[in-house]
Amino acid sequence: MIESCSFIRGVEIKGDLREEIEVRNPYNNELIGIVSCATTSDVKLAVEVAHEIYQQKMKSMPAHERSAILRRAADLLEIQAPDFAKTLAQEAGKPIVEARGEVARAIQVLRFASEGAKNLNGEQIVLDNALGGEGQIGIAKRVPIGVIAAITPFNFPLNMSLHKVAPAIAAGNTIVLKPAEKTPLSAIKLYKLFEQAGLPKGAFNLLNGPGEQLVETLVTHPLVKKVTFTGSSTVGWQIQEMAKGKKITLELGSNAPNIVFEDADIDHAVNAIAMGGFTFAGQACVSAQRIFVHQTVYKEFIKKIVEKVSNLKMGDPLDESTELGPMITEEAAKRAEDWVDEAVAQGAVVLTGGKRHGTMMQATILDHVRFDMKVVCAEVFAPIISIIPFTKEEDVINWANDSEFGLQAGIFTNNINRALRVADQLETGGVWINEVSVKRYDHIPYGGVKKSGVGKEGIQYSIEGMTELKFIGINILT
Repeated sequence: MIESCSFIRGVEIKGDLREEIEVRNPYNNELIGIVSCATTSDVKLAVEVAHEIYQQKMKSMPAHERSAILRRAADLLEIQAPDFAKTLAQEAGKPIVEARGEVARAIQVLRFASEGAKNLNGEQIVLDNALGGEGQIGIAKRVPIGVIAAITPFNFPLNMSLHKVAPAIAAGNTIVLKPAEKTPLSAIKLYKLFEQAGLPKGAFNLLNGPGEQLVETLVTHPLVKKVTFTGSSTVGWQIQEMAKGKKITLELGSNAPNIVFEDADIDHAVNAIAMGGFTFAGQACVSAQRIFVHQTVYKEFIKKIVEKVSNLKMGDPLDESTELGPMITEEAAKRAEDWVDEAVAQGAVVLTGGKRHGTMMQATILDHVRFDMKVVCAEVFAPIISIIPFTKEEDVINWANDSEFGLQAGIFTNNINRALRVADQLETGGVWINEVSVKRYDHIPYGGVKKSGVGKEGIQYSIEGMTELKFIGINILT
């Protein structure tokens, strides 16, 4: 069992009177860690320390040094990958195969950031384009902004943290990270990894504890220059209100549409959507949720995907053969089951699944749904997909866009003209063609429209979002 806490300037922050969080394996409720919670006083201290280290060290640290720290962190994570993967499987209930995949992505994020630290390029601006600009030179350069406040979710606790920590360091900033209280252990390991990599103490500070106690103090602190949050839409928009006057990036919810046209490779679409709807028990913001299937291939698609999904192996996340693990809490699984039951009462038909045992929610496929059912119009964030037939291209575009969310979408068709035409009309931040909506690479621009968020992640885009363009004009005296 791990006993740990928060870290400020490399010092463990704990005390007898502090609240503690029990970290339990969602599969079997085994106690795997006890974490001492930070206080609002710790939050203030962490931000002040981060600001001090930014002023003293990080803002003037050469790019090659920042790059080297990130590269060493990547190398260390590669060595420690099995231990990190086991921690992810235990604290988040993520099947071990998926946990290894998250660690592999995290290593890549660090290497992208290491490269990005050395590519913060500006530009020379021709000033004699303007009247009176003769004999003058303009330079636009990217400069770090200071202290970054980062708040991350439980579903990808390592990779989502690194999508904030790594670009902050690459840009020359400092960071205060508040990870999800359900999954603090991977963040603690990440903090120690950066210590091993040689990051100056205080450049990365870690605060564990309930968000309702810590977040407002963190995001409203006057020394915090940017807030970056990944999580629910409800919390995200509350944070935006708190963080007025600061730069902000919000990666929020979705109910991702995936469209299967009549000319699609049906077997490929089935395999992709079965993965995209049920990876990590559907607990990903870009999980396939609303599946629109052309009427002419509807029956074939349903037959194949029901067969595929009903054979997914549920079980212990540490078992190599497990394909579907638990949801993060029994409360989350109960909510998912309630939504299915409500949809059935309103006329939906369960083709497979629909039931839970404790934290284990069966992989569920629904038919005969309506657009006003929660399982369709809200973010289900569970191993549940709804299949909806369509005939006309115009209709399916309108239905897909009939959502308050707009993060990513998937289109399956062999008609490139149709694919690009539909992609242009979908109101989402990203569209995959012949791939499921859940697909993400860590260097692409990633972020939504509407209630799915503000700003873009993807390492180079995050680095740019954590800098300011500074103009310097030179009058050449003769």
